[in-house]
Amino acid sequence: MYYAILSDDINDSLPLRKSARPAHLARLEQLRDEGRLLIAGPHPAIDSEDPGPNGFTGSLVIAEFASLEAAQTWADADPFVAAGVYEQVRVKPFKKVLP
Repeated sequence: MYYAILSDDINDSLPLRKSARPAHLARLEQLRDEGRLLIAGPHPAIDSEDPGPNGFTGSLVIAEFASLEAAQTWADADPFVAAGVYEQVRVKPFKKVLP
């Protein structure tokens, strides 16, 4: 089943994001390579593809996991969590309907 991992950043998270980004992306690339990643990306703090110094307000990952517990365990081990980027992380079941 798919699970949505919705993460909210702390204020001024950009420096922390930059330092932890390579490890964060490596984990997402692993999900992609396993065919389990539906979509992933950050939420820009402003209405722009490149928010520059404004940074991001959070992230969304939708991926396939064996259970809610497995998705939560994966989310808890994110390098952005360890780096203190996220203020809150929620994991919810997700049912893909379209496309």
